[in-house]
Amino acid sequence: MNGKIAAGSIVISAVVAGVLLYWTQVYAYYTPVAFQKGQEITLVPLIGETPEAIPVEGITGIDADSSPLRFRACFTTPLSQALLTETYKLAEKPEPRVAPSWFDCFDAQAIGTALESGEAMGFLSAPNIHPGFDRVVAVYPDGRAFAWHQPNASLEK
Repeated sequence: MNGKIAAGSIVISAVVAGVLLYWTQVYAYYTPVAFQKGQEITLVPLIGETPEAIPVEGITGIDADSSPLRFRACFTTPLSQALLTETYKLAEKPEPRVAPSWFDCFDAQAIGTALESGEAMGFLSAPNIHPGFDRVVAVYPDGRAFAWHQPNASLEK
């Protein structure tokens, strides 16, 4: 009888710990981003190093203080890919990071596929937004756009 109680309490403890671990990884640290009007998203121009704000609409984003990789944003821009490529720096090796499933506007796999096929284009938004991490923006031909943080080459040194 005592063995069943001990085994049962171990199983219940493991299940509770697993649920708590899952909740902390997927929900606990994320908060909505409060974007500054007119400065929501920036891109680095071809000439110069100071990021410039671009027009955006319908922006929504999440972030967490626990890691610089947790930033994600979804929005639209009226700027065409042609104008963007003539004006702003392309990102080196843009690789979107997977977002929590509840932030359903951001599909890292679809964005990554679009970047690889050339449908979407990746731009450098803010170099070293955190030490060793850049903000990158992917823009589709129809104006849909997505932003995330990714490690830069300075971490490899």
